[in-house]
Amino acid sequence: MKYAYFRLPFVVRTLLLGMIMIVGFGWMIHVIEPSTFHSFFDGIWWAIVTAATVGYGDIVPKTVIGKLVAISLIFAGTGIVSAYFAALSAAAVTKENALLKGELPYTKEGHIVIVGWNERTREILRQLTERQPFASFVIIDETLASLPIVNKSVHFIKGNPSHDSVLQKANITKAKMAVITADPHKHETDADMASILTLVAMKGVHPSLYVIVEVLTKQQAANAKRAGADEIIQTNALATFAFIHTIESPVFSVMLEQFLYTSKEIHLQIIEVPDEIIGRTFRESCRVLIEGGVIPFGISRGEATLLNPSPDIVLLPSDRLLVVTC
Repeated sequence: MKYAYFRLPFVVRTLLLGMIMIVGFGWMIHVIEPSTFHSFFDGIWWAIVTAATVGYGDIVPKTVIGKLVAISLIFAGTGIVSAYFAALSAAAVTKENALLKGELPYTKEGHIVIVGWNERTREILRQLTERQPFASFVIIDETLASLPIVNKSVHFIKGNPSHDSVLQKANITKAKMAVITADPHKHETDADMASILTLVAMKGVHPSLYVIVEVLTKQQAANAKRAGADEIIQTNALATFAFIHTIESPVFSVMLEQFLYTSKEIHLQIIEVPDEIIGRTFRESCRVLIEGGVIPFGISRGEATLLNPSPDIVLLPSDRLLVVTC
């Protein structure tokens, strides 16, 4: 306790010293000139105005002793007040620099952690911030000097995402979800191994965290699943699908791109089966849903996904529908 004062931040120490000085000089001038400074508050007011070099002049010392006290306050107070505001400004600049460089821990919760900075990450943020304006995101990347975008809902953490200390900075235990993107600067197999290592680290810190992993090679998809990935995005498989269908049906890629990027009001979704169509056939359900602007094209049943199912298949309470909403 003896040195507790000196362990406080410089800003706090300067503020305390300034408050003590204001109270001391305010009390002193009230005692010396009670006819001019009628109350202790008048003395405090005068001390604040004088120390801050505002100098309203509404109350001024009349006696020689009072003026000497004022001179002492000007010499002492100006230095302390200036030091306080300088320290406050320096602390603000230091914090802002730490934020830009990814050194400041994230303290909020319910956020989405995204690992890796690349064009996919940029597009994910652009679309999600449009669709979910109140969502918050934390980007983890060890190659960036600072985050190349300015967005109040995006926080940057610099470091290796497979290190516990970096994950703790990102407040991973309070995150809602995590997305691990593949490093475009590495060989595909090395990128997948790095992604799986990050996945294992995340699951070790937060076992129930929902993690989506981008995998480039088919061989590593099974390893990612065994490591605890909740969902796997096989980028190369999706690109191959687009290539094959474009080769067989030219202009397919143009239509796919228009559907994915230019149609903001159309969304692919997975929804629970509404109560009113449970037990009905897929054909009957389509008629009901289309009237509400929902177009079903598949059924998720357990581990299986049935695209363009038989019109006579009956919907179960545990099923989910793959739909396009307008």
